[in-house]
Amino acid sequence: MDHEDRITPNQNSSPTEELAISESLVPAREIKLATTLQFTFDGLLNPPLQLREDPKEGCGGHIWPAGMVLSKYMLRKHSEDLLGKRIVELGAGSGLVALAVARGCKIDSPIYVTDQKPMLPLIEENIILNDLSGSVVAALLDWGDSDALTTLPSHPEVILAADCVYFEPAFPLLVSTLDGLMGENSMCYFCFKKRRKADLRFIKMARKVFEITEVTDGINHVACKHQSIFLYILKRKPQPARKNNISSHST
Repeated sequence: MDHEDRITPNQNSSPTEELAISESLVPAREIKLATTLQFTFDGLLNPPLQLREDPKEGCGGHIWPAGMVLSKYMLRKHSEDLLGKRIVELGAGSGLVALAVARGCKIDSPIYVTDQKPMLPLIEENIILNDLSGSVVAALLDWGDSDALTTLPSHPEVILAADCVYFEPAFPLLVSTLDGLMGENSMCYFCFKKRRKADLRFIKMARKVFEITEVTDGINHVACKHQSIFLYILKRKPQPARKNNISSHST
């Protein structure tokens, strides 16, 4: 896999807090204190992205491997073709992917970074930390809440989702949110690390509503497969097929 990104704590952090992370690794140990990290994404961003990681916010406050993979993929493959496209990130956590895209890709409309209410202060802090207030907007979105979708761009062309597969009871809510958000021209770049057999049930569930293609170009596919990291592109199925599948799924 690509060489590791160095993650550098802020000046108030002790040297023992330094660690390295790559696409294939989760943090090597628990970090109990909030830390400011820097990401170059293997040299794709200069100056590096700064990101506040705050474990007190739970899983969403950490940097996870699928976010690294998706960020690098977008920077490598889509740095020049996002002009004129509306972008929304789901389950953004710290905002890693959206902030990387805002910094390293050509965009001309704000990226909406969504998560539950407890995560919004961390997202907003990271937006300010990278001076991206004009390019990135933090927005509240609980999966399954169709009313909240009205605050986001209707049928955005690009949806980003990294490590959103971790809690099986939320799978139907995530599918419902994707179904309500995606239009005929929408593409969802969906990356996750399989940690348990149940994680693949999300893909099985999503296939009833979306056309799903696994991505092998633009990532180190062999290394990702070894680490059980998968990147998919989701698109809406043609309308008749979708109606039949949604009906069969609900019965």
